[in-house]
Amino acid sequence: MLTRRSTLGLVAGAVFAPAIARAQSFPSKPITLVVPYPAGGPTDAIARFVAQEMSATIGQNVVVDNRAGASGAVGTRAVAKADPDGHTFIFGNNQTHGNNMFLLKEPGYDAVKDFAPVAGVGAFEHAFVVRKDLPAKNIAELVALAKADPDKLNYGSTGVGSGSHLAMELFMQRTGIRMTHVPFRGAAPLVQEIIGGRIDIANSTLPSVLEQINAGTLRALALASPERNPRAKDIPTLREQGVSDADADSWAAFFAPAATPAPVLEKLSQSVMAAIAKPEITEKILKLGFTL
Repeated sequence: MLTRRSTLGLVAGAVFAPAIARAQSFPSKPITLVVPYPAGGPTDAIARFVAQEMSATIGQNVVVDNRAGASGAVGTRAVAKADPDGHTFIFGNNQTHGNNMFLLKEPGYDAVKDFAPVAGVGAFEHAFVVRKDLPAKNIAELVALAKADPDKLNYGSTGVGSGSHLAMELFMQRTGIRMTHVPFRGAAPLVQEIIGGRIDIANSTLPSVLEQINAGTLRALALASPERNPRAKDIPTLREQGVSDADADSWAAFFAPAATPAPVLEKLSQSVMAAIAKPEITEKILKLGFTL
């Protein structure tokens, strides 16, 4: 005899059986990890560290796919519309899953409704860097230089509405200076233009510029953080140099399409976190200046 309870049980089984089956067989093919920025930046580097380690443990290759454009919206939109079977996920950040919702007229996705969290990673501190021949050795000298000839200095960002753009606008507001904005598509081309002397200054994530700072091809003036970074102890903070309320950082995390089955999300999460927890991977990430 079919009771109401047994009927509901049959219906539930029919509804959830496909999802359970997909979870049990996951992964059944290579996994795509989308990085919504060009190759060569810190987000790309960390994604590749994690993807390589995941490939050795999850049973399938994890392939990084760089899909840059529109402040990360192009790649993020693609993942939002991907099959929610766990074989496509994204390494996003506060830009893709925060700022874009307010700054882009039509981002093409909803950061809350279209995604499920897989694993949080940590944060990037922001650094103020200048071309090595700019006649400013600290923030006070930079402010004086900018005030002497408003709009003459230019500053680069990783894109219109990006964290680096907003952080620099905040800094200019706090210090009362004006500089000309030059946006780029990601950190890698921005850094190359500063090194080449075509851009005067940038506010970029510390991992984007730490190697160049250590090599002497860029000069750091300040960190936009409450405290100094252990990997960059010689760089003073804005607060130390008299600029308050201008701190900025960026967080990063992995996301999958919203309808991805919970068991699949759990497998992805465990694999990502296991990769990050490996001492050699942790060291590589920290060496970039990332804060876990």
